[in-house]
Amino acid sequence: MALSICIFAGALALIVSERFDRTKIALVGAALLLLTQTIDQELALEAIHFDTLGLLAGMMIIVRLTEATGLYTFIAIRAGQLSRGRPFLLVVALAVPTAILSAFLDNLTTILLMVPITFLLADAFDIDPIPLILIEVMACNIGGAATLIGDPPNIMIASATGLSFMDFIINVAPIAYFSTAVVVCLLYLAFRRRIRIAPEMRDKVLELDASRSIEDPRELKRLAPLLILTIVAFFVHKPLNLEPATVALCGATAMLAFSRQSLQETLGGIEWPTLFFFVGLFVMVGALEHTGAIDELTGAIVSITDGDRTAELLAITWSSSIIGGIVDNIPLTATMIPVVDSIAGDSGDNAYWWALSLGACFGGNLTIISAAANVAAAGMASRAGQPIGFVQFLKIGVPVTVFSTVLATIYLLLRYT
Repeated sequence: MALSICIFAGALALIVSERFDRTKIALVGAALLLLTQTIDQELALEAIHFDTLGLLAGMMIIVRLTEATGLYTFIAIRAGQLSRGRPFLLVVALAVPTAILSAFLDNLTTILLMVPITFLLADAFDIDPIPLILIEVMACNIGGAATLIGDPPNIMIASATGLSFMDFIINVAPIAYFSTAVVVCLLYLAFRRRIRIAPEMRDKVLELDASRSIEDPRELKRLAPLLILTIVAFFVHKPLNLEPATVALCGATAMLAFSRQSLQETLGGIEWPTLFFFVGLFVMVGALEHTGAIDELTGAIVSITDGDRTAELLAITWSSSIIGGIVDNIPLTATMIPVVDSIAGDSGDNAYWWALSLGACFGGNLTIISAAANVAAAGMASRAGQPIGFVQFLKIGVPVTVFSTVLATIYLLLRYT
């Protein structure tokens, strides 16, 4: 256990230092854990979430193919024109769809769709895109808590308890959307100086003819129906008994088959460093889980409550938020489910599960490696030549996580105690 903690802590410290490439650090950390037999090869492979990698790869191909048609430029110009070039309305135009989509698709898919549009929109207005992307990521992780399918922790909780889609809508969605609205407004105030739009740029965007941004109308006609079909499939993947990764990869395959674009150039658009970073990260977190480090930490935090219900709710919420923010909210949730089940017993008190859901989902904003959406956004930003540093993300992620978790705590105490 000690070795897995040391290697993970060391890797995290090197990532924070930003002196080395985070993908190299994650892969070296994973290799050390395998070479020291802290985790064996079979368990390491089991720890890798191939569904996440498949979803990422499929969506990267889809985004790459559709981006070449000029579709995202068209959407960006129209969004800018609808906002009339006003910074707050621009933030709302990006954050609201992000929060809503993340609740019904998933956080990773939503970020992969929204970030390219954001870069194009920021370029049109000649403003820094990073504040807009950070606001989207925060809105995405908080908004994803609103429904059963919005964030992996909720899916895992529902699978373990039998809680329904409407249970999450009634009990979690109110605070998720309220927190999103408050956080977006506060972040706008924090970033307002960095997203000022010059009057001449505003006028320039308003005068643009969005339809002229479509570079290849024929290619768009071939790919647009497939893109729409893929997005629809994400909404109904559960009834169809399909995993999101299957939807993304099937959509990407269909688009590759109909596209006239070069296969080599399209596959070259996949952000391989991001995918391999996930591989290394999954193995390191898997080692923490396998050696019992996560069990020990969560068990110790929960044990201090001494049977007090209010203290138990607070312990579950905050431990899930903090630990899930440091490692990953998926293994954290898997570890916490039996703990929460033991605490709740046969009482039928679902407040414990709402505490776990809110803590695990809101904790996804803590660091750049807390959630898949964060890593994906950072990878896309780096590819665009505007990397988001670990510390840069942390300066926003920590206050947002603390503030949103405080709101969740107040909500739980007012409604369930």
